[in-house]
Amino acid sequence: MNLHDKPFDETTIIKLKLFEDYAQAWIPTFVMQGYLKEIHIFDFFAGTGYDLNGIAGSPIRLIEKIIEQRGNIFQKKISIILHLNEFDKNKYELLVSSSSKKFKEENGIEHYVQLKFYNEDFETLFPRLFPIIKDFPSLVYLDQNGVKFLSGQYLKKLEETKQTDFLYFASSSYIRRFGELKEFKMHLSNIDVEQLKNTDYNKVHRNLTEQLRKNISSTSKLKLYPFSLKKNTNIYGVIFGATHVRAVEKFLNLTWKYNGLNGDANFDIDNESSLIQFDLFEGQKLNKVESFKQIVKEKILNQEIKTNHQLLNFVYENGHIGKHAEECMKEMKKAKLISYKSKSPCVTYDSVFKKKIIVNYEKI
Repeated sequence: MNLHDKPFDETTIIKLKLFEDYAQAWIPTFVMQGYLKEIHIFDFFAGTGYDLNGIAGSPIRLIEKIIEQRGNIFQKKISIILHLNEFDKNKYELLVSSSSKKFKEENGIEHYVQLKFYNEDFETLFPRLFPIIKDFPSLVYLDQNGVKFLSGQYLKKLEETKQTDFLYFASSSYIRRFGELKEFKMHLSNIDVEQLKNTDYNKVHRNLTEQLRKNISSTSKLKLYPFSLKKNTNIYGVIFGATHVRAVEKFLNLTWKYNGLNGDANFDIDNESSLIQFDLFEGQKLNKVESFKQIVKEKILNQEIKTNHQLLNFVYENGHIGKHAEECMKEMKKAKLISYKSKSPCVTYDSVFKKKIIVNYEKI
């Protein structure tokens, strides 16, 4: 038996790239703060390290992203602890071997970076490590084929954290198909499977994420965002969660780079390619970005949104990026529909949350 399983398919590669790219954005954010002593990264379903063809899996990619920050890590004297778990005993042995080998290629890194390996069931390990997740800046990966993590108990725990970002890989179409079976239902009391079945098949992961959002406390700062992945006829997806707006900004910037059409899928989830066809009665239909700009325009003219602070929060709440709103504001100013006393509408994280710039939008 080959313990490296099989080659990663195209969808898995996209998922791994998303995991990797987010780590690349996340690590320097905390390393460069200067006052932190340690940060933690958790890969609870790490696998063997490589696939059958030697393509790197999540643990190797995480080690590479840590190594990229070697200079900054040494300068700031910050410790990074990478926790790698694999329940399958044979895969675990390969994980330890492959990750340790990759780690040892970078001499001196062990002074500030630690690898911790676990060969445990997630349900046992997560509660034991949760105090670390809660107390330190943490990045958590949950690449699980099952549905256990969707149980409300885990999301409720993550609602307690203040500096934790997580990415969870869910087999959404399988939940839609098998969600009424006993082994699924025991973990999915917070999910309306019938609603999933009545949802457009391509949008099942969106609906799953929306249902999870509704289970979050109204006082919680935790935000969830979907990124749907299509493999043949199956729909999978990543659910991103974070409590800090900076994390949300980083994730959304990534996903809109992946797909400038919709920003939340690796395929044409809204069938927007068909919108280029002109409808004789309705004219040309708007795509997702155009529709969002239209909503922004209406809210600005109705004075429901009056400042860049309100606008950027609305942007993030709807899974868009500041650029979309900024383009809309410039177009409106050029058309003499609004005015604002600055060169830019300042719909960026730096303007709103770092520099605390307030720009008032006035209707003409």
